[in-house]
Amino acid sequence: MKISMLKKGVLLTGACSVLVAFSLQAQDLNSAIQLTKSESYDKAADVYKALIQKEPGNSKNYYYYGENFLLEYYSDTITNSLAAATKSAKEMYDKGVSANPNDPLNYVGLAKVAYYLGDDAKANEMRAKAKSFLLPYKNLKKISPPAKDYALTLAKIAESYAKDGVVDTSIALPLIRQALKIDTKNPEIYLIAGDLYMMVNDGSNAIKNYNLAQFADPQSPTAAMKIGYVYVKGRALQQAIPNFEEAIRLNPNYAPAYRELGQLYWRAGRLEQSKENFKKYLDLTAGNIPAKTRYVNSLFYAGDYDEVIKNVEDILAVDKSRGYMNRLAGYSYFEKDNPDYEKALTYMETLFKTVDPSLILQKDHHYMARILLKKNQNYTKLLDELNSLKPQLEREKSRLATATAPNKPKFQASVDELTGKISNLEKSIAQANKEIDKAFAEFNKAFNFKRTDPNAPLTSQERSLLNEMAVNYYSFRRYDSAAKTWARLIDPAKENNLADYMQVGRAFYNGEKYKSADSVFNIVIKKSPDYLPAHVYLARTYSRMDPDTKLGLAKPKFEKMLSIAAKDSLKNESEMIEALTYLGYYNMENGNYTLAKDFYNRMISLDPQNKENKIRGYNGLGSLETRAAGQEKTLEGKLGFLSRSAESYQKILELDPANTSAKSNLKWVQDYQASVKKGINPNEIKGVVTNMAGQPIPYASVRVKDTAAENLTNAKGEYKFEIPQESEFLVISAKGYKTQEVAITKSRVYNVKLEQ
Repeated sequence: MKISMLKKGVLLTGACSVLVAFSLQAQDLNSAIQLTKSESYDKAADVYKALIQKEPGNSKNYYYYGENFLLEYYSDTITNSLAAATKSAKEMYDKGVSANPNDPLNYVGLAKVAYYLGDDAKANEMRAKAKSFLLPYKNLKKISPPAKDYALTLAKIAESYAKDGVVDTSIALPLIRQALKIDTKNPEIYLIAGDLYMMVNDGSNAIKNYNLAQFADPQSPTAAMKIGYVYVKGRALQQAIPNFEEAIRLNPNYAPAYRELGQLYWRAGRLEQSKENFKKYLDLTAGNIPAKTRYVNSLFYAGDYDEVIKNVEDILAVDKSRGYMNRLAGYSYFEKDNPDYEKALTYMETLFKTVDPSLILQKDHHYMARILLKKNQNYTKLLDELNSLKPQLEREKSRLATATAPNKPKFQASVDELTGKISNLEKSIAQANKEIDKAFAEFNKAFNFKRTDPNAPLTSQERSLLNEMAVNYYSFRRYDSAAKTWARLIDPAKENNLADYMQVGRAFYNGEKYKSADSVFNIVIKKSPDYLPAHVYLARTYSRMDPDTKLGLAKPKFEKMLSIAAKDSLKNESEMIEALTYLGYYNMENGNYTLAKDFYNRMISLDPQNKENKIRGYNGLGSLETRAAGQEKTLEGKLGFLSRSAESYQKILELDPANTSAKSNLKWVQDYQASVKKGINPNEIKGVVTNMAGQPIPYASVRVKDTAAENLTNAKGEYKFEIPQESEFLVISAKGYKTQEVAITKSRVYNVKLEQ
């Protein structure tokens, strides 16, 4: 169950604690406490006010009124504010101290408030003040107030060391044991003990103490309720239900049990029973707005998001001042099986506009961040679409520039269509970027919400938030921010943190911060010299820094990667293939055909069962032999290389008869063979470059786009040179003329006119 049973359980004890203790108190105080226990906090408040007016010097009235504020907050942490609750509680505890400075309970209350707000020093000061009124245990027989009150005060001090489901066991447990030793009959001390044990996941001792509380007060529903919480925490929901039913049997007007049953029945799919129990809860709490908000809160944790939304709208229709209810609707639209992020955002924006900033919760910022990111979850798809359309537009523009008059309208229409699509995409991406920026700003607000010392160690919740931020930074391709955020989570003292460093390094790598990536991967290699993932990414990093492989920066890195991967070549098959692919290509590009062939053959023989590896290897061999044919001068030599190239592509087709790439390459090689036999070079193009008047332009540059292949025209404006395979565009330029791009087709002649 998502609702914090621990928080509720611990603080419920505070409200229940006087049922047996302080027997000299007026019956009216016990009545107020019973109302608090039944979550009728507003009615309880009225009684406490009347009691204080009647007995302004009774410090215990102030203490339990303060507890009422805290309990109301912990019964509904979504629509209530800790800041507001602790402020109101503190006012009561301060008044209680003024009424009776010798009553330790209000000092314990002040310690709780300080502890909840993160002021440990103040909390310890107040605990010490409370303890100062308690004599050493050995002098217990001489004490005043009575032992029962003494023991309960110790138990309450122990309880003050619990916060957010975490207990300082080194202090709390010895105190609670001492309290139980002093008073073995007070059910409230057993309840506090059970709460503390439940928070340290000691279900056995928790149930033991709750059972003892039940034995001490057989008519109280509280112990049965708390045993149910233990089973809920252990996800034994079928065992939890009878305990909540037992609480109702003991007290048919015990409202919280109906709410819990409503939630459990909902989770069990018993919807009618769920609704019956929720209705009973509302009836017992008079169905007022505060009770209904707690009911809606329960619906949220039960996962009935549609019902939450309906009730929120009903509440806001009656009382628009309760702007905080917008958060539950916003949360619910986000959590639904069919989420509506636009509506979720609308409700959250209304929340931030209508609610006092002091009442905004940490989770509000967290949900706002998540909603904005989910709303823009197609962001990377938009980027990819934009990046794919831009080259298409450039090609269409080039075709338009060289098209004949009859074809120009067709190409113009294509250019206009692509221009419109790109414009719309750019607008959508710009808007998305604004919202994504806001999302990460909200993440930072959530992270810093409770941090008063920027140098303080990270809590588990803060670590979780940072990791979520980093994951989202990475998903939205904000790699630099992802790397820096993950880096904050690295504990250098931790021995087994290689994966943490790798996470940072990969983010730098994808963000093209190659020097930073290099540094991080080398840290990993220093820690573990043969850690293969680090060598893989280090090789990739150097490959990115030398995309044309001209400098050979990545060569030694891939060689090292290959040597480590080869220690278990089958386990590291993908790494082997990656290294062999690079080294084969590198050596082919640098004219080391023999070495390149060795690497491609290793690829083929690596795993006889892996067809893809073989295809990749044969494809490399086919390309290598074709490359060699282009450089060979003799007819016999060219044909020999081309024959071996054709063989490689034929072997691919034996493995995969439907391989379209191999079919195309084989056809190209066969055409090449036929051309060679006729004395024709299929990769050779030629043409004349002139001005618009038809006059030749000498020394104009004719190059293949995105390659080093280039030729200059002669005095007659003529050029002729061999272009690389799969070339797409020629770029023609000359001083004093507009540069022009020409799409490369199957034609071998490209005459170009340049505009002055």
